[in-house]
Amino acid sequence: MTNDQAFIDLRKYDQSWFDRGRPSWYILLWWFVQAIAFPLTPHPLNGLRCGLLRLFGARVGKGVFIRPTARFTYPWKITIGDYSWIGDDVVLYSLDDIHIGEHCVISQESYLCTGSHDMYDPAFGLKTASICIGNGVWLAADCFVGAGVKIGANSVIGARSSVFTDLPSAQVCWGTPCRPRYPRFKEQT
Repeated sequence: MTNDQAFIDLRKYDQSWFDRGRPSWYILLWWFVQAIAFPLTPHPLNGLRCGLLRLFGARVGKGVFIRPTARFTYPWKITIGDYSWIGDDVVLYSLDDIHIGEHCVISQESYLCTGSHDMYDPAFGLKTASICIGNGVWLAADCFVGAGVKIGANSVIGARSSVFTDLPSAQVCWGTPCRPRYPRFKEQT
């Protein structure tokens, strides 16, 4: 194959094996409810947004705060622990499970992405893997977290970082690709 020939043949793309977890009508109903109800609810009506997520199968703990512009692809694949915050324009692209622990902050414009494609497959096959965010994690503004990533408890991920591999607990991490830089707590130094 020469460099100017297309390796990928998107006519062969097939995700018929992929289980979205609910029938198509239910998914469309969720997308409609999310498109209308979330952005129209004032900031203080957080309980309504949490209630809608629970109604559609998300496991949302007590004291969770979700901004009106946050987006959830399939809420039935999402768990958010007690007292966690989900910021403005956060996207939880939940083709697979996303678990966010307790007392976490997922800051504005962050993107948690559980899906990708196999770049070595001429049919560009879909790949999914879960994301697990440990208790007490702060994901600062505009971070990307890729499929299959686990972030250890009490870590801080610096703004605009791209997380493609697992990160340890209680570390301050940043960069693209994101790497641990130093311990979060002074007694660890």
